[in-house]
Amino acid sequence: MSRFLRAALVFVCLASCGGGGNYSAPRELDNACAITRERPQYLRAMRAVERRWGIPVHVLMATIYQESKFIGNARTPHTFALGVIPMGRQSTAYGYSQALNGTWEEYQASAGSRRAKRDDIADATDFMGWYMDESSRKLGISKDDAEAQYLAYHEGRSGYASESYLGKPWLVEVAAAVGARAELYRDQLAYCR
Repeated sequence: MSRFLRAALVFVCLASCGGGGNYSAPRELDNACAITRERPQYLRAMRAVERRWGIPVHVLMATIYQESKFIGNARTPHTFALGVIPMGRQSTAYGYSQALNGTWEEYQASAGSRRAKRDDIADATDFMGWYMDESSRKLGISKDDAEAQYLAYHEGRSGYASESYLGKPWLVEVAAAVGARAELYRDQLAYCR
């Protein structure tokens, strides 16, 4: 085998191993300190959002936990006709923030870069900060109120304003869990350095 061919095969093998981001979840999702130790880029991104948009790190972390469990390329499940024929996904939600296509495009046009990606933690958290800041300004929701911010994030601002979540007891429970997780993360982050 020629030297060139051997080098080309080695290059192809190495190239196939690389690429793509690390989209797996951190190991200890119930421990904010462990998450930020394992993935320091998460904390850097969330602190940048806190400076830019005023949304606290613990609120961002609790929302990301609920939306994607910190999995960067998370997608909604497929739907099936007759239980076996794939019909596409339940929605266009994707990435850490589970942003829908239309809302993501609105963010890109008004506050983000056209090259921003939903599977990039810095872009995804900036999107969440932008969305929650808008919810705070338009709906009067405190930036520190993870439960209400989550309801507005999940239902959309008009859904939150019309209290559509009241007809969804499961969603009210999920939002309460997001609020409790935010408090847990806040307490943990205060003591881990």
